[in-house]
Amino acid sequence: MYIYLYNVLLILRVNSTLSYFYFFCPDKMPGLQPWTPGHNEAHRVTIGYGRKVILTSSVTVHSIEILNGGKLVIADSNRPIFLRAKHILIGNKGELHIGSPECPYKGNLTISLFGRSDDTEVEHSYFGRKYIGVGTGGTLEIHGEKKLSWTFLNKTLHPGQGNENSYHFERSWGNRGIIIHVINPKTGDVLHTDRFDTYRSKDESRRLAQYVDEVETGQILAMVVNDEGSNNLEDLAKKGMTVIDHMCMLNMCALCPSTVRPQASISIDTLSNCSVLELADEPQGWRFGDRIVVASTDYSMHQAEEFSILPCPSCTRNQIKVEGKPAYLHIGEEVDGVDMRAEVGLLTRNILIRGEMEPTCYGNEACKFFSFDTFGGHLKRGFRSVHVEGVEFKHMGQQSMGHYPVHFHMNGDVDKKGGYDPPTYVKDLSIHHTFSRCVTVHGTNGLLVKDVVGYDALGHCFFTEDGPEERNTFDHCLGLLVKASTLLPSDRDSKMCRDITNGAYPGYVAKPRQDCSATSTFWMANPNNNLINCAAAGSEETGFWFIFHHVPTGPSEGMYSPGKSEHTPMGLFINNRAHSNYRAGMILDHGVKTTEANAKDKRPYLSLVGARYSPHQDADPFKPRVPALVHHFVAYKNQDHGAWLRGGDVWFADNGIGLTLASGGTFPDDDGSRQEVKNTLFVGESGNRGMPDLIDQSWGPGGLDHLGRSLPRGVDFPIRGMQIYDGPINIQNCTFRKFIALDGRHTSAFGFRLNNSWQSCPNNNVTDITFDDITSRVFFGEPGPWFNKMEMDGDKTTVFHDIDGSVSEYPGAFLVKEDNWLLRHPDCIDIPDWRAAICSGHYAQIYVQTRNPANLNMKMVKDEYPDKPLELVGALGKRNHYQQFQPVVMLGKGYTMHWDQAAPAEVTIWLINFNRNDWINIGICYPKGTEFTIISDIHNRLTKETRKTGVFMRTTQREKMGHSHQTRGYYYWEEDTGLLFLKIKAHNEKEDFAFCSVKGCERVKIKALIPPGSGPSDCMAEAYPRYTEMPVIDVPMPKKLPRSKLMFNPLSIGFKLKIKGTLMLIQSSRGSISVCHSYIYH
Repeated sequence: MYIYLYNVLLILRVNSTLSYFYFFCPDKMPGLQPWTPGHNEAHRVTIGYGRKVILTSSVTVHSIEILNGGKLVIADSNRPIFLRAKHILIGNKGELHIGSPECPYKGNLTISLFGRSDDTEVEHSYFGRKYIGVGTGGTLEIHGEKKLSWTFLNKTLHPGQGNENSYHFERSWGNRGIIIHVINPKTGDVLHTDRFDTYRSKDESRRLAQYVDEVETGQILAMVVNDEGSNNLEDLAKKGMTVIDHMCMLNMCALCPSTVRPQASISIDTLSNCSVLELADEPQGWRFGDRIVVASTDYSMHQAEEFSILPCPSCTRNQIKVEGKPAYLHIGEEVDGVDMRAEVGLLTRNILIRGEMEPTCYGNEACKFFSFDTFGGHLKRGFRSVHVEGVEFKHMGQQSMGHYPVHFHMNGDVDKKGGYDPPTYVKDLSIHHTFSRCVTVHGTNGLLVKDVVGYDALGHCFFTEDGPEERNTFDHCLGLLVKASTLLPSDRDSKMCRDITNGAYPGYVAKPRQDCSATSTFWMANPNNNLINCAAAGSEETGFWFIFHHVPTGPSEGMYSPGKSEHTPMGLFINNRAHSNYRAGMILDHGVKTTEANAKDKRPYLSLVGARYSPHQDADPFKPRVPALVHHFVAYKNQDHGAWLRGGDVWFADNGIGLTLASGGTFPDDDGSRQEVKNTLFVGESGNRGMPDLIDQSWGPGGLDHLGRSLPRGVDFPIRGMQIYDGPINIQNCTFRKFIALDGRHTSAFGFRLNNSWQSCPNNNVTDITFDDITSRVFFGEPGPWFNKMEMDGDKTTVFHDIDGSVSEYPGAFLVKEDNWLLRHPDCIDIPDWRAAICSGHYAQIYVQTRNPANLNMKMVKDEYPDKPLELVGALGKRNHYQQFQPVVMLGKGYTMHWDQAAPAEVTIWLINFNRNDWINIGICYPKGTEFTIISDIHNRLTKETRKTGVFMRTTQREKMGHSHQTRGYYYWEEDTGLLFLKIKAHNEKEDFAFCSVKGCERVKIKALIPPGSGPSDCMAEAYPRYTEMPVIDVPMPKKLPRSKLMFNPLSIGFKLKIKGTLMLIQSSRGSISVCHSYIYH
């Protein structure tokens, strides 16, 4: 009975296995006909009408077209198969199969696409030339061998060294005597070791003599004496050792103090042209002859290096041996708390799809910029089913639109939402030395791109194109050495931007840093995409760039309503890293021009423009806000910014500017939002010193010891950790470490954007800040290199709130620029080294918009300090049709305004960050004989509606201004001094982080009829001392924190706090954070 049942079960299992085998290994399917077409470059092959063939040998043909039920299967052979063709087209109901998910292809297959861009043959209207094309209804299944795509270096590689300490021997106290190693001089292998305690025993001395006598001629004999070995060392043994050349007897304790316990050690380094790499993961599938790339861990992406794998029987499971020695330093460890390990990517796969290239560039516009042929192959899909994994793409892509190594074109939903089961994916790909991007996702949603390495590519590497691409996931993808390309303005470098004017309006003059220069490793045209565990390890501009299309562009035009992408919530952004990028590790800002060039805007289509991100539920600005979260982001060694974005939980390292979170400029487009930076470590100059590479980066002194190190900019560039800009922002539970100033270089944990014309929000605040090894907590700037003359308005109005005193040691204080007397009172404490004052008070802002004229300067004076005016030039430039001044003011005080020309005919005063009943008195200088019309209104910036709320009537009694209410106010015109006095008061409630009230922005609008020929309206001499007031301290200064609550270190005082979650290193020319006030947190 039992035997019978066993046999039945066995038969069932065998049948099941056979079915499984035939079903999942495509080359084992029954009914396949052998196909051996031979080699003929003129042979055009069509596989159709239900014909199913299997290719078992190498072939050269003109082209292959598979359609109408035709199927081509590549045999998994022990012999390499080489398939050459100008193109392979998979049409409706055509299929190409190479392996399957359950039966990966294990042989070696090369598909080589040949042809030139100037071929006389008519190209395909959709696919072009030199392609693998999957048309509508076509099926492409390529499944190569599973290999580890990329990992991290787990031990630092030093230039010229290879971690090949083949042997290290060490013994401490207690191993007395003479220790001997016999070493093979060719391999460095240790053939034998022994210890002879010739201090204790003469027998050991005789054994030593015999041992030395038996060592073969030519071997290396290494001896070390540990503690003592001469007491019973006989002449025979001594004589045996004297015949050995270069013999050294070292007594390890001859000069040691009695408390020292010595160690005897022998290290053997081999002088071979190879290196051993210690990896974080077992390199599954990596074999002798495979090529790998090790990423740069310095500022220059060009320090990435390629190696070939060698056999290594002695390597551990996580080691590989490669040919050659590194030319650059590659970090393989955590440095100052930040993971700076170099990425190590696999380039070789057992299935290779490549373009055949000419030796030099020829016959096209690209030759102006590239010396090499850029007409590679490409793979484009418009399919029924596509799954590609385990493939190497080399010399793919073309410098023309639509021809990329891997291109999903207008495929719509390719996941289960679109009926694809299993969902479409590309995985385990190596895409390198490409001529146009890596993976392009165009008009396609729900695609999985996983474990893909993109290396040495022209143009945005992982690229979403038109704006409607959503729900795509980039998981564990690595991109490095991403260079400029000619295709789009955002791909181009400065030279390309100036030379390529196609699509521009006549007379266009390029501004490369504004219009172009955005080459990025990950280019996200819609925020609703997922980036998880990805690395951007070197781009000519930026690692991750989230860009906004106000309306969809290209063939996607009309797919969503205007402005939707700017309000779309952000997908997952978790555990990503960016380093060795020129501009920034990450940018979440800006848009592309979605209109054609015209006389008003001469820039080409898709040039960079401004855009503002404000995510809301269902992308509807009238619904609740949705935070855009950046989790566990590591950025280091980026030459400019670690990141310029809208907030999040972030790690940064060695960046010129650590983090900049930029608002909507003057106003937040989404008033009431704010940004938060929490649980972040900022490190100014880490232990990763880099190495001299004067072609691509600077070198100079830095760090605690002032030794040489790589620098992202000049040696005098001011490094800043958190760059405070715009607002409101909250910086909470962050640590700043190793911000060390040098002679001629300012360095600080907190700083401000250089040469800033924009506003600074007094609601910017910090709390729970820790400092470790810094020379300056804050620096407000001074005239000099990089800061220039400090004459721009934003340079003069900087301010932030130190809620708990962890920066200033005065809880609740505000830090202001030392010479901004609009914000000071007599008890403010000057901190000369910071160019700052620590003050107390209630602060807000006014925006003063002027028209007719708009090119004037304003001088604002606080009545308490008439000899300390604040001179402002405006934020918008002198050619704008209106001007805007944005001073921060202390509430409950009186001020006057004066002009360097005749007063403007229109003045609009916006109340910014005023709570209900907050007020200031203002006197505005006008020429004698001026007549006024003054109203108040509320402007809703979301609906663009304005509602008049009241009028101001003239009064002859100045004190009557205080009796104003919302519908009726009073102004006092004092013609003999030329001052128009108003009380500016907020009448509506305001949310905590809003600039304006819940009903909109409260404003006062003044229209003045000014006598012709009036001179400059400067009433200073008439106003003061007449209206000078004694300084009054409305908010007493807080008490200084007791020293018992402070932790001292050699360079600074700080709080001892536990940091959770994130780290940030700044070691570059700028280390700063600028915060955008309108897009992240509710």
